[in-house]
Parts: sequence; structure tokens; C-alpha cells
Amino acid sequence: MKVVEESYAGRWSKRTKYGRFQCGLCPRRCSLRPGQKGFCFVREATDTGIRLSAYGRASGFCVDPIEKKPLYHFLPGTTALSFGTTGCNLGCKFCQNWRITRARDGGARELSSVPPAGPEAIAWTAQAEGCASVAFTYNDPVVFAEYAIDTARECRKRGIRTIAVTAGYISAEARPEFFSFMDAANVDLKGFSEAFYRRYSLGEMKPVLETLVYLAQETDVWLEITNLLIPGLNDTKKGLEDMTAWIANNLGPDVPVHFSAFHPDYKMWDYPATSAATLSRAREIAIGNGLRYVYTSNVADPIGSATFCPKCLEPVIKRDGFRIGSMKLNGSNCTDCGQRIVGHFTGGHELFVPGPKDSQS
Repeated sequence: MKVVEESYAGRWSKRTKYGRFQCGLCPRRCSLRPGQKGFCFVREATDTGIRLSAYGRASGFCVDPIEKKPLYHFLPGTTALSFGTTGCNLGCKFCQNWRITRARDGGARELSSVPPAGPEAIAWTAQAEGCASVAFTYNDPVVFAEYAIDTARECRKRGIRTIAVTAGYISAEARPEFFSFMDAANVDLKGFSEAFYRRYSLGEMKPVLETLVYLAQETDVWLEITNLLIPGLNDTKKGLEDMTAWIANNLGPDVPVHFSAFHPDYKMWDYPATSAATLSRAREIAIGNGLRYVYTSNVADPIGSATFCPKCLEPVIKRDGFRIGSMKLNGSNCTDCGQRIVGHFTGGHELFVPGPKDSQS
């Protein structure tokens, strides 16, 4: 598939009075001389502007259950064509995809084994594979925003949904356009302190919280949150209390939250893997703070992976790993008590986001 050269031109940049180009895509606002690359390694200054070197170059493709993203309330039981490029605008010391996110050569070795794929080819492949959606994942789609947006345009022509699996580290000016092309997002909230973000992700928390509020309050993008729990770092009772209370108060009690298990990787081999008990404790804290849909990930936990009706407390969706075991929904309603369950379900592909008159007791 031929990739149009003009599409390599990056956006959200401006020329400074010092002859540099400042990238405005993310909060880093890298100021670059021609030939220099940004923190993400895939946005590079030329004589005329910022160039996205990863456009049209995927680091891999896979057809996944949508539950693997993880998304539990968006088209459950369907598949997503997952792909990413290389590079990232955060520098997480616990990154599990560090070979592609922190490749200083822009991931030349990783990209060399995958043929170039333009947006139209990706949308066509998703349709041919019977996928209900395309997920931008593996690395953060924010850094390849132009490629993701063009792909989303092609997907919409074919009725295919698009998903951003992202850390939400994006600037206020780029945020509206990027997310206007996304149907769903899973935002990885790394921790709940600026100190954690600075030390372990080499970034800031404030822009991520702003992205979450923007998605929840100003868009129709379906939102779920993932929090990777690292023993001894971001799994304290106070930290979890503060984070889940903030989510309930600022985003609402119906945003699904996934607590995910850490395993040693990249620069954090000396930390232990997260126990199932830690994940269950986090889930209990979140539910205690009023969150209605809380899950545990990367562990075998039939309770933590099930969706429960917030009214009658019966399981409306049971999961076995990434597979749907059973679904007791009539459209978006619990078949036992009739309570509406928030989400975008395959029964009529119906979206329900409660308004004030629909608030649950």
C-alpha cells in the first residue's frame, strides 16, 4: 500500500524566533533544530516543520478480543485489529513494550519486518478479518496522531470503530481533534501523584487528569481507565483512596476502572509481581468510594473480571480470561431487574450514558 508522502508532515507545531520548531502535540513541547528528534523519537524537525517518521509503519498487527485492551463495556465479545508504531512521549521505567517505545533509532529494526500499511489498507484488513474495531495500541497513539486520525477516517467509512489505548499525555490544543476521531479510549493512569509521574514515568500527572476530565465531561468517547499497580510504589491504601475518590467525584461513578498486575520488566526487575490480593484490595477500595464497575486484570479472578448490576448485584457479564462466558443483558438492561448498565453493547449496539434523571441509587 503506497503511503502518501505529504501525510508524513506533522501538525501542531510552530516555528520559533530562534529557527527551531516547537512541537505542540504533547505537554513536553519539544523545541527542535532541523535533524533533531523529540523525546518520542518519531517526531523529527526538518527545514520546513515536524515530520512523523512512523507514519504508515506499524510495528505489528494482531486480532485481539476487545477485552484485552482492556475494554469491558464497549462491544464486549467482539474483536479488534490492534496495531501500533514505535516511540512514546513518556519514559515509564516499568514499560512492558520498551523495545518499541524507547527505541532511539525510531524502531527501525522493529519496523523493518512489517510492510508499510496506509490507513485505507488497515481499515480494509479490519473489515476483512471481521473486526468491529481498530485499536491503536502497543505504543501510545498520541505520538502517531496523524496516522491514527487518517486511519480512523478510513475506518468510519466502513462502520468500524476506533479505540485509543493511551496514557492521555496530550496537549490541550491537540486533544479535541485527536479524540474527535476516537469512539473509545482506555487511559492508563500510572499513579496518583506528581512525584510518581516525575520519577517513574518522566512526565506530569496534571495533563493526564485534564485529559480524563475532558473525555468524561466534554466528549461522547467511551472511557475506561487502567491502573497498573506496582508493589510498594502506587498501591498504598491512601493513594488508592485518593485516586478512586477523585475518579468518582470528577469523572463519575460509572467509569469502569481496571486494576492491572505489574510484572518485572525494563528498568524495574527488582520489584515483585503484583499479587491477586493487592488487586482485590484495590477493587474493594474503589467500590467503597462509590465506583460501580471495577475490575482486576492479568490474574485469574472470576469475581474481579465480571460485570455486576449496580442495583440487584447479579453478574450481567461473566468472563473467562478474555472470553465472554455469559451475558445477561437485554440491550443495555439487566435481565433480572431491568437496571440500565452503562456501556456500548452488541445488543443493538446501543450506547447508554446516564443523565441526572437516570442516576442510580
